[in-house]
Amino acid sequence: MANVAEHGVQMPADPPAGKAAAAPEMGLNLFIRFVALIERLGDALGTLAFTWATVVLLGGYANSNDLGSDFGVLTAIVFLEALRMFSRNNRLDYQLFFRSRGAFRSLGLNELISLICFFNVLMGIIDIWGNHEIVVILALSVAVIVIVPILCPEAAIPPMCDPLRRAISLWRPMVAILLLCPSVLHRVYENFNSQRLGSIAYCTVFLVIFVVVLLLTISRLRFPSIVKLADCVLGSKIALWHRVILNSCMFVASIISVQRFNLAMVIFALMIAPLGNLQIPAAALRIGLAVWRLIVIRQDYKQNLESRTNLEPSLIIFYVMVLGQGLLYIVAAILEMFSFILQRSLIHRVGFRGPSEVQYVNLYYAYAFDRCMEGSMLAPKKTSLIIFAMDSLKSDSPKMQLYGLKMLHKFLKKEPLKTKATLELTTYTKTVTCLISMLGWTSEVDRDIRTFAAKVTAELADNLRVVHIPGAVQLIASLLDTIHRENIKNPFLDIGSPEPKQDNLIQRVSGNEQTSSLLKWLKQMVVYCLIPREEPTTYTDEQNTHILGYWRQTTERPSVLEEEPSTDQDLLSVQGMFILQKLASFDLENGIEISRVTGLISKIVEFTSNITVMTNISETHKTLLKLSSLKLLARLSSTKGKFGVTLRQKITEHPFILSNLAEILDNRGSSHELRELTTELLRNLAMEENVKEEIGQIPVIISRLMDAFLSQGTPSSADSDHLLRMISGQALAVLAMESANNCLIMLAEPGYMFIKELTLMIHSDKYRYVASSLLRNMCVHARSELRNSDLKEISYILREVLEGIMDAEGTELEVLIGLSSQICNVIPEDFARELEHGQIKDRFIKRLVHALNSNMIPTAHCLGFRRVIVEHAIYMMESNLVYTTCFKNCWMMEALLMVERKPSRAENYRFFLGDAGLMKHNIPLCALVARAKELMGH
Repeated sequence: MANVAEHGVQMPADPPAGKAAAAPEMGLNLFIRFVALIERLGDALGTLAFTWATVVLLGGYANSNDLGSDFGVLTAIVFLEALRMFSRNNRLDYQLFFRSRGAFRSLGLNELISLICFFNVLMGIIDIWGNHEIVVILALSVAVIVIVPILCPEAAIPPMCDPLRRAISLWRPMVAILLLCPSVLHRVYENFNSQRLGSIAYCTVFLVIFVVVLLLTISRLRFPSIVKLADCVLGSKIALWHRVILNSCMFVASIISVQRFNLAMVIFALMIAPLGNLQIPAAALRIGLAVWRLIVIRQDYKQNLESRTNLEPSLIIFYVMVLGQGLLYIVAAILEMFSFILQRSLIHRVGFRGPSEVQYVNLYYAYAFDRCMEGSMLAPKKTSLIIFAMDSLKSDSPKMQLYGLKMLHKFLKKEPLKTKATLELTTYTKTVTCLISMLGWTSEVDRDIRTFAAKVTAELADNLRVVHIPGAVQLIASLLDTIHRENIKNPFLDIGSPEPKQDNLIQRVSGNEQTSSLLKWLKQMVVYCLIPREEPTTYTDEQNTHILGYWRQTTERPSVLEEEPSTDQDLLSVQGMFILQKLASFDLENGIEISRVTGLISKIVEFTSNITVMTNISETHKTLLKLSSLKLLARLSSTKGKFGVTLRQKITEHPFILSNLAEILDNRGSSHELRELTTELLRNLAMEENVKEEIGQIPVIISRLMDAFLSQGTPSSADSDHLLRMISGQALAVLAMESANNCLIMLAEPGYMFIKELTLMIHSDKYRYVASSLLRNMCVHARSELRNSDLKEISYILREVLEGIMDAEGTELEVLIGLSSQICNVIPEDFARELEHGQIKDRFIKRLVHALNSNMIPTAHCLGFRRVIVEHAIYMMESNLVYTTCFKNCWMMEALLMVERKPSRAENYRFFLGDAGLMKHNIPLCALVARAKELMGH
């Protein structure tokens, strides 16, 4: 396996004691280890018997005639064992000849009928030309050539020759019928000479069978006219009966072609058909020879000569080992034959569906068996479905790579496999590197691999740190390049140069292509004639026609389900954006890597435009791409620290970002989610001073934000509506901070009585603090524009604000004190009247001083506590000198001295994201403290 590397992986919580879910493949793994153990014990006995025969028996008694008839038996067994040991070094050879896995195979009904038919052809040839040895030898040779691909297709035809395999499958019935013609004609001739009835009937039946098989074979050719005709005349339902009709015709033809129905030949075919390799015949040969010699060994060695004192027990030991080896092989092969029960259980436990996903378990079974045979017997290699899928990614076969990706995608969709797969994948750097490298495979033949690699990476991205993988973000960013853009020419930049002329070499190649039309036509004819047309195959056709029994048919039938259909999320650009979003959310270093890719942020911003030049995707995909790009930008813009400042600057450097966002908000067709993400992005970008003013120069943005924030939802409005209103209010509050121009634009927005709307919201718990912040900024920056009616509305909420200050804590208290201080500054008479009539003046001032003493150490969450309290004290003392005495009596001077002795640079900013301060105050806190001390006469 790959080397272990350190990764920032989110470790899942341990399951409760006694409730840890067992791996779904545990039962199958135990079964595989047991079968492999039996086979390896047989191998050990075989190796020991080989050594015993060569060293003790053949070596010890080779110079005498003591072995007698055992010499030939020993030699045969030694050569058989040597062949097994020699093929052991080649895994494929060993699997084809001496492996318990695959010793019995499920031969389909189609192959069985073909086998019986060809055996009858052979018997017919022997009946007719049995006295001609050359004909018989030729017939036997042809029979071997034809029958071996049926019995051992893997050995006869390599997997890469799939077209040849399909051509043989297409023409095999027709060849069998043609080979039966001599036998039929010979039988008709004999019937005619003997004047027996039935000659015409035999000819008629065989001719009908011949025509039916020929038509069925032709209907499967790829000629367009034949395909169209077959679909029109036969219809799609004929595919279900195609094999039934074909097999019936072949079986009837094989019966009428011979003089007598040879039951022995059928039984022989049934006996050898289920054999997948030579393991069972070789084991039977070992058992037969060993039992025979153990029975007769006493009779052959009755004379107990001195030279043969130890020969008899030596032979008994040898034959017992050979017998044990053969029995172990038989037991292992029989047990392995029932492995499909545990495979079926694993299929249901994992949730695999459809023929292709069932194939995953078959491949895993072979993989696990090989690992058990290769590893240590007492300490087998770690084996699981997840490890198998990971190893498949590093395979040289694109098919296995695709299988591995599909399995990982399946596992990452379902717990508890998702947690296990995530831990395995994020532990091994080489596997993740291999996975991400597949994202850059742009060849058309690798399209499926690239698609599923993107899906797997998207599921894994929120647990992945890519800084250890060179070029990872560039490969992920390549997914965004799958969108084709219309090439629009600029009349001031493009000179309209003509297309370059082809050189002589290209012209010569083009000429050669024109002259090779005949070769292309011949190649097309070969494809049409040899490769069958694609037909809708079902799981029953491939799996449930086996002759291992009705039980297997009934147990496998429920899994006839189609694979999971593709969705709009399969679009590579959307997947790429989704991966980048998860990477940025998981780790800050991932965000740094994203920002370093040249042109990536600019490319993401371009996807937010309503006017796109993308030509190869639908409108639905365009919307998905816009949505995913906004999610990614919103996530990047919320990055904390100094790097977050850099990211927001890179985003706002794009000249079309704000206009794109304004278009989304102004478009009535924009979805609710698009508006939420756009508003969130605007709120994050507005934290930068220069961007805030630039946003204010686009009135439509502020107008749409106010529409969203001030719209009165019904009491049963959805949570999403509440979220949009809250984010819109936050965006407006950030835009209003330290910006008189933005405040005036909000105040002048037609259709709203902005101050009244804000005062009404203060009565609501949901939006109280956002509205309070906005109202405070209106009092600071738009005081000259406030009308008498606005001031009255502000006065009405004064009592509620003061009561809130007495009860609130934390950030809420800071916001309310800031609003109260500005109300005191704007309408000092109303503020004083409320304190006096409510008889809360002393209690209120004590509350301010206590809050100041309690928050002497500023935090990132409450940066402005000391500032707003000192400001409030200044406004109160400037409005009425009576308050000065009250503050002195409550030890305000001592609190101010404490603030003066413990200054903090962080208090110069309104916000802190990580270690970066945002929105610097115009007046430092020390100047405010000095002014307060001056008012108190210090």
